[in-house]
Amino acid sequence: MAFKGSLILSRLSRRISSSGRSGADRSLKTGKGQVTVELMLVLPVFMLLLFFIMELGNMAYQTLLVHHCAYELARIGSLVAGPRGGSSSNDSDKGKAEIKMRSALGKMFSNAGQIRLSAKTEFTSLDPQARQHMNEDLVVELVFPAKLVFPGSSYFFADEPKANRTYDIKVQVRMPIEKPMFQ
Repeated sequence: MAFKGSLILSRLSRRISSSGRSGADRSLKTGKGQVTVELMLVLPVFMLLLFFIMELGNMAYQTLLVHHCAYELARIGSLVAGPRGGSSSNDSDKGKAEIKMRSALGKMFSNAGQIRLSAKTEFTSLDPQARQHMNEDLVVELVFPAKLVFPGSSYFFADEPKANRTYDIKVQVRMPIEKPMFQ
């Protein structure tokens, strides 16, 4: 019995002395788990960068959409703001144009109540070819609250308060008001 016990002890001591380390030290040397630790350190930064790039694409899309919408609204408003056909009046009707633009805005966006739309008319010049004919431009200003979609992007892009996760896209478009010219 004593012989078997000493045999087991001698084999065990040879294994320890041949490796020079215990089992826990050996696993640190082989690097098991190193990839997992590096992945856990790099993955959040990579995901934040990926979401950041995707949010930039989303912002570009929404900006193009709002610019096109403002252009179309200004075009509608400039056609409606002019005097009625056959009228020799040179007056423009900004109120009628705003009503028509708000109606069109409601058809373009479901959140039209949150979008700020304003219009004003500006005199540009007196037409030298036709007396008493003032040229006017309709200036349309549109402020669109764009939603931020991806996580982490509101920290960089959102307007105050950041908890709303929105940023305002401000667009101003100038369009000449269509007026008939009488001589």
